[in-house]
Amino acid sequence: MSDLVPLTGEPLALDLVNTRTAVGDLLATPDDLRAWVGLQAGRLPEAGVGPDALAVVRAVREHTAGALERARRGEPPAPADLAALNDAQRAAPAISELAWNGSAVVAERRRTGPDGARLAAALAEAAADLLGDPAVTRVRRCEADDCVLLFLPAHPRRRWCSASRCGNRMRVARHYQRHRPA
Repeated sequence: MSDLVPLTGEPLALDLVNTRTAVGDLLATPDDLRAWVGLQAGRLPEAGVGPDALAVVRAVREHTAGALERARRGEPPAPADLAALNDAQRAAPAISELAWNGSAVVAERRRTGPDGARLAAALAEAAADLLGDPAVTRVRRCEADDCVLLFLPAHPRRRWCSASRCGNRMRVARHYQRHRPA
């Protein structure tokens, strides 16, 4: 992955969209995708990142970004974006696999299909969860001049994708503007 560390910790669909930054694509190579999947440990199914994974994940990212941009403004997403996200989920159907754990029946959600399709389906499902949530209209774009990242604010006064990245940079710039010599 490039020297830039991706923003993580937002809903999974936003983390995916945020791999496309103002300075470049953080999913440019299969190794970049592997590194990003590693950062999302526990949020994605166990799946290898084969040669087909990068293209399908990037396609899910583009359709998620398109649908999200409209949905967060309260507009209907493009039918093509919704259809592509639905198709990605259908490519690796999910089942609740039942097993006995020694004392009770447990159900674990699993996807079938090739690794890349399972990864893309899980990401498309995360997009569906976010797009179907009324909170989607609260998703905001970072207010830093040179940032394009999105976030779901836990507090209504949050203005930046990250207080330590953009927030500090913007506060320092404002301070400099107020205190620079005339």
